[in-house]
Amino acid sequence: MAAAAQNSPASEKGGHRLPRRPLGPVGTWIAAVVIAALVLNYWLASRSLSEAPRIRIPYSPLFLDQVRDGNVDSITSQGSFLQGTFRVEVRYPATGSDARTARRFSTLIPAFADTRALSNLLQQKQVVINAEPLDTGAAWWKTLLFGFGPTALLIGLLLLVMRRGRGNVLGSFGRSRARRYQASAGRVTFADVAGIDEAKAELTEIVDFLKNPDRYRRLGGRIPRGVLLSGPPGTGKTLLARAVAGEAGAPFFSMSASEFIEAIVGVGASRVRDLFSQAKSASPAIVFIDELDAIGRSRSAGVAHAGGGDEREQTLNQILTEMDGFDPSIGVIVLAATNRPDILDAALLRPGRFDRRVAVQPPDRIGRRRILEVHTRGVPLATNVDLDRIAGSTPGMVGADLANLVNEAALLAARRGRDEVSAADFNDSLEKVVLGAERKIVMGTRDRERTAYHEAGHAIVGMLSPNADPVRKVSIIPRGMALGVTLSSPEDDRFSYEELYLRTLIKVALGGRAAEELVFGHLTTGAESDLQQLTRIARHMVGSWGMSPAIGPVTVLSQDGQGPLLPGVAGGSERTQQLVDEEVRRIVDELYDEVMTLLRENRDKLDRLAQALLQQETLDQADAYAAAGIEPPGAATEPLVEVEATA
Repeated sequence: MAAAAQNSPASEKGGHRLPRRPLGPVGTWIAAVVIAALVLNYWLASRSLSEAPRIRIPYSPLFLDQVRDGNVDSITSQGSFLQGTFRVEVRYPATGSDARTARRFSTLIPAFADTRALSNLLQQKQVVINAEPLDTGAAWWKTLLFGFGPTALLIGLLLLVMRRGRGNVLGSFGRSRARRYQASAGRVTFADVAGIDEAKAELTEIVDFLKNPDRYRRLGGRIPRGVLLSGPPGTGKTLLARAVAGEAGAPFFSMSASEFIEAIVGVGASRVRDLFSQAKSASPAIVFIDELDAIGRSRSAGVAHAGGGDEREQTLNQILTEMDGFDPSIGVIVLAATNRPDILDAALLRPGRFDRRVAVQPPDRIGRRRILEVHTRGVPLATNVDLDRIAGSTPGMVGADLANLVNEAALLAARRGRDEVSAADFNDSLEKVVLGAERKIVMGTRDRERTAYHEAGHAIVGMLSPNADPVRKVSIIPRGMALGVTLSSPEDDRFSYEELYLRTLIKVALGGRAAEELVFGHLTTGAESDLQQLTRIARHMVGSWGMSPAIGPVTVLSQDGQGPLLPGVAGGSERTQQLVDEEVRRIVDELYDEVMTLLRENRDKLDRLAQALLQQETLDQADAYAAAGIEPPGAATEPLVEVEATA
């Protein structure tokens, strides 16, 4: 009895027979589609086999009149029933809602009709006469072929898709679309990544584990299952992930998180299973999911709507399951990148899934120089190009920005017919990237003069304010949305801002408006961008940074959370917001009075700089300070990048 029980099918399934799975919503949907296709195909086939419409006409006078007129082409008779075809279509009845027009007709021959006279008339009019039945009906095999053939073909294709999809009705829809990069195909290493040394150091251990896993396993160490790369766009997160794969020599599966999502619920989860199955079969391997926040958004952030949220949640749950179920002996590491780590689901960030988080931040000056060195490897540079000065004049730029800068400089040098990329090409490309392309518009004398004094006002305030950044260039050539530009940049990168520096930024922004009011006595709309910038700075000084004694060291402006160190804050009361507005107005009014006093006392410098701009249109740092009669900063006696004045 025991042996028989072991060999029975029930015992092979765990001691009891598995219940039959219900058809489910997907199976019901497929069955409905098949039935609808069967009905539709049968109806279309019956329509295709049916004959053209035939009208019933009276024997006399219509039929006889048509024979006498020679309009009857052929007839077929069966007893007293007669069918035929007109040479020209006939409408019967002539009027009314039942009137129809056709070439095919039928009629009945009365028993008292003179068939001998009718036969003579038909022969006289050369009408084709036969006595075979016309409507014999289609062959049975044609009815079956046209009625059920398309349906059988559809069912066969559906079965083929199900077999290719390993029994999944969705077939290839559920397969992963990840792109696999082999180590030999376009290999990227850490030598191709610069300016983010801290992030590279964090990932060196990952590379070493993929190369020498036994070194860590013999001591009981376990490599992190997931590494989350977070940082602003363009900082090199994707490039860094490919460099890890290139250094380790491991297969690299890359897929964007948005590629998992489809309109059909369950497809994303199926693609996740297929992706991890491919990675495990190719281990040691790296799975890279770009823009993880597309599916990893916190499930408590809002309520899902209309099935799209269900699909996203199922995909996220499948990723959580796959990462939590990793065998430590399987060398599969998940790298993910996001610009919004603060909105990711807590279950995704817990230890055991994404154990390690690497912040990829914008590079400093030294990092920018190294990035420029990487991107200029294949670019012939002139001897006057100083990458260190270019790095110093591009604060805040990330790797993608610097790569674009080098490419724009190379394109500009090619358009100018040069064999090398010069410093002037880099300078013009920087202006194009930061300020926009030049606009070929013709400005009147009064507009040019007003623009010159506006930009001179910005520049004079910046030159005479001790805490201001050095003025690098002043121009009245229209670029982008601006009619003129005053470019200032710090000597070194700033990572925090003093109150005096912020107040100086507001004063420099007010310089253009104050110069217009001082010289012309009335205002224009040219200061719109300046006013928006200074208002934003002043509001953050008061409401976010605690730089107002009336508000105190609290944050009263509504802000979203950006992680544990910046949890966000709700907005203050209506009375507090009114107080913020009053403090912003007080700060701006005080600084505006200081700017007006400064420009009145240095009106001669303002006039000289404006006249120089009207003559040359563009002044670099040395020429601008010389035209204003102001000693340039000692640490910046030369421009960071050589500038060609544009006439």
